[in-house]
Amino acid sequence: MQTQKKVACGAAELALRSLLFVPGNHPEKIAKVFSYGADAVIIDLEDACAVIDKPKARDIAIAALKKAHKGLGYIRINGIDTPFCFDDIKTIVGPWLDGIVVPKLEEPEQLYTLDWTLAQFECQGGLKRGSIDIIPIIETGLGMTNLKSIFAKPSRVRRFAFGAGDFTRDVGLKWSSDETELAYVRSHMVLTSRACGLEPPIDTVHIQLDDLKSYEDSVETGVKFGFQGKLLIHPKQVGKANELYQPSPDELEKAKQVITAFEESESHGSASLQVDGYFVDYPIVEKAYSVVSRAKLFSG
Repeated sequence: MQTQKKVACGAAELALRSLLFVPGNHPEKIAKVFSYGADAVIIDLEDACAVIDKPKARDIAIAALKKAHKGLGYIRINGIDTPFCFDDIKTIVGPWLDGIVVPKLEEPEQLYTLDWTLAQFECQGGLKRGSIDIIPIIETGLGMTNLKSIFAKPSRVRRFAFGAGDFTRDVGLKWSSDETELAYVRSHMVLTSRACGLEPPIDTVHIQLDDLKSYEDSVETGVKFGFQGKLLIHPKQVGKANELYQPSPDELEKAKQVITAFEESESHGSASLQVDGYFVDYPIVEKAYSVVSRAKLFSG
């Protein structure tokens, strides 16, 4: 069925449920970070790394990524408007690096500059141009306003992330435990990602480490809004993100029931029916195929 193939291919790109930060100047934490089960680890050269430690943190990050590890290995560089950004890129690019995370991206020209610079060092290192991923973080009012212009043109960027800490500070919002004040921008990011042909975005960190209920609520909110995963700042957050950002056994079973019933109905000439009281037609069955495809990504 053509619809099934289309949805399955799209879902195959959505594999980042959990992206766990670790300070780049703490080798003892980096040594353990890949064991916590996150889909990706982000070694941080920016906010979590003291200025005096930034140069040596680059070397610590490279040494860690050169070792065998589970999951993807990213490095968050310093912002393009800082004196550290160029040397970050020049130093860390190599076959050990899956991608860079770029803080506070605000304008399309910044993305073009980063892409071009990264390409030069890929070329010098014998890497294929575009092989290193870029995940920009949108963290300011200007960046949020410019979303469509930043990502309108094709680039190596597959998805971007949301940073609510800096964003709420920048625009003067109170970041509450229920996060209702973030509803508009979450919707805006998901819709813009779709309009620009990107994967769904990655949701913001949750900083209330002693409040696991509000953390779980935040993950569930991101799932409902259509994000693909979440930025994390503590290993204890990994399990819940991995659990909720993939189809539950109940969701998978219902999706299979919808597919089975629809294909049987379609074979007899009908493309609309009811399954356990729910109306099912092509859009609903396409979503069911997507659930099955996404579940396969994380099985085993």
